[in-house]
Amino acid sequence: MRLMIVEDEQRARRGLKNIILSLEQDHEIVAEAANGQNALELIKALKPEVVFTDIKMPYMDGLTLIKEVRSLGFDTKFVVISAYEEFEYARQSISLGVTEYLVKPIIVEDVIGALEAVTSKKKEHLPVQSLAEVYPDVHPVILRALKKIENKYGEPLNLKDMADELGVSPEYFSSLFSKNVGESFVRFLRNYRVKIAKTLYLHGNIQKEEVPYKVGFSDEKYFNRIFKETTGMSVSQFLLENKSNC
Repeated sequence: MRLMIVEDEQRARRGLKNIILSLEQDHEIVAEAANGQNALELIKALKPEVVFTDIKMPYMDGLTLIKEVRSLGFDTKFVVISAYEEFEYARQSISLGVTEYLVKPIIVEDVIGALEAVTSKKKEHLPVQSLAEVYPDVHPVILRALKKIENKYGEPLNLKDMADELGVSPEYFSSLFSKNVGESFVRFLRNYRVKIAKTLYLHGNIQKEEVPYKVGFSDEKYFNRIFKETTGMSVSQFLLENKSNC
């Protein structure tokens, strides 16, 4: 996949480049740019598939760059990079159809998640609204947690490991998550997995017996109990009521 990095800070640009090159994937960095104006010309000439771009840059900022590229009709995927203090400004990227939004400092996990998103290597293309759109005003730490849940809901996830990965204490993360999202991390994760399960039952291309394991449950009986607690009906009742949609 042909990638491009647009970042005015040389150290940050080099750091992101090193992360991408360290991954065992077939990615080629075709160009780098220190401002949006130069980046626009390079995008016109080289047509990279994915562009990682900073927000604040000289001559042309990241969001203006995206708007200009969109006006050209290019099918370029963008991953926006922003510092914590630029978070409010960066939320505008959601309306521009940006694939991913990363908060500095960027870690390897962030880049892997972004590349999975742009290469459509998520679990499935499902008609589920992005969590960044559902919760546009959350703290950047919680946004990163939501993206992790969105990309890795089928894998083992727990509060302590999530907090460690985000560089905060479990207590702080738990409190911040509840304050921003309105429910605890554990309850949110459980409910989100059930939501994805319902979508898989209706729109997924897998056997219904596989659904519990696809959404992160290791025991089908436990999943069935949680499904009924969450939805008010058993899996069988849900499938029967939605038979025409299956």
